[in-house]
Amino acid sequence: MSVTPSSPDLILANARLVLGDEVIHGALHVRDGRIAAIDPGPTAAADAIDCDGDLLIPGLIELHTDNLERHMQPRPGVDWPHMAAILAHDGELASTGITTVFDAMRVGSVFKTGSNRYGAYARALSQELLSIRAAGLLRISHFLHLRAEVCSETLTAELAEFTPEDRVGILSIMDHTPGQRQFRDMTKFRNYVQGKHRLSEAELSAHVDHLTATRARLGDAHEAEAVRNAGRLGAVLASHDDTTEAQVAVSHGHGVRLAEFPTTRVAAEACHGHGIAVMMGAPNLIRGGSHSGNVAAQELAETGLLDILSSDYVPSSLMTGAFRLAQLWDDLPRAIRTVTATPAEAAGLSDRGRLAPGLLADLVRVHPHPSVPVVRGVWSHGRQVA
Repeated sequence: MSVTPSSPDLILANARLVLGDEVIHGALHVRDGRIAAIDPGPTAAADAIDCDGDLLIPGLIELHTDNLERHMQPRPGVDWPHMAAILAHDGELASTGITTVFDAMRVGSVFKTGSNRYGAYARALSQELLSIRAAGLLRISHFLHLRAEVCSETLTAELAEFTPEDRVGILSIMDHTPGQRQFRDMTKFRNYVQGKHRLSEAELSAHVDHLTATRARLGDAHEAEAVRNAGRLGAVLASHDDTTEAQVAVSHGHGVRLAEFPTTRVAAEACHGHGIAVMMGAPNLIRGGSHSGNVAAQELAETGLLDILSSDYVPSSLMTGAFRLAQLWDDLPRAIRTVTATPAEAAGLSDRGRLAPGLLADLVRVHPHPSVPVVRGVWSHGRQVA
């Protein structure tokens, strides 16, 4: 996590505090970077910050975001200076109310000539992130999330570069072989890959053949290595894009606790049957469906199968998505839990995610405008960062 100095004592008054299962009017006291007390009703403290009746919620917890990669490569072929990219990413997340993030980095490379080559980057980038974090230059808490791509050529070697000292928080098992999971619909796969990498039809066909052959040759061994390394690194193991009951059963056998973006309602139901938390993308919820043609997050929310939201590729969607769920469920505390307490529990973080004495003072002041929630203040470990 980030290393930041504690702020002076702080009182946030005249706020609607969103607790675990209720909303109360009152004041929240911060001391030494932690919540010291919650007092219902008005406060007479002269130095209190008047929240003017706005909501006060725990800082949002993001378990899976590709946003750092977007800052590193703002245009195809552009490699932006990494320290600048990390700091910009950190500042953007803080501005949206995210105070804890698990930065997703792919491990497992595909070496194929042409414009669709995926090279190794996670070890170097994570080392830069960890160095910046140790220097206390980040506004919010950052942890590592390794996306282990089994349809690759170098997963074993890239995972071996990480040690328990890196404190990897999450390791997710990814399989982007065309024709299954996220890309069951080959038309969607074609549109995605050609749109991102500008491949010709011949290049796309060669790319599909190469990935399919790589998965057949190395995929099972790589999946086993991902599971083994999650244990070695002490990381929470997550599945990604499970589609069938059989795939969920395999994930459960591996010890998976978190299912990222199951692609069907059948898979989500199977996850709940095995006690696996289901995470869906907030962009899916806000847009009204998946850009890959998979199950809609709203359908899972309406059937009680959605536990956690992720901003995925749009940081601001996490707050907006939570308030969209609050409207759908007519239950604000339940909706806020999908972006605070429940992801904290899934990631094994017991010191944040709720407004309660003794926990970290990761806080967000939000004005619930009818169109979109407006973030009016963000505190990380009691220090205002936005």
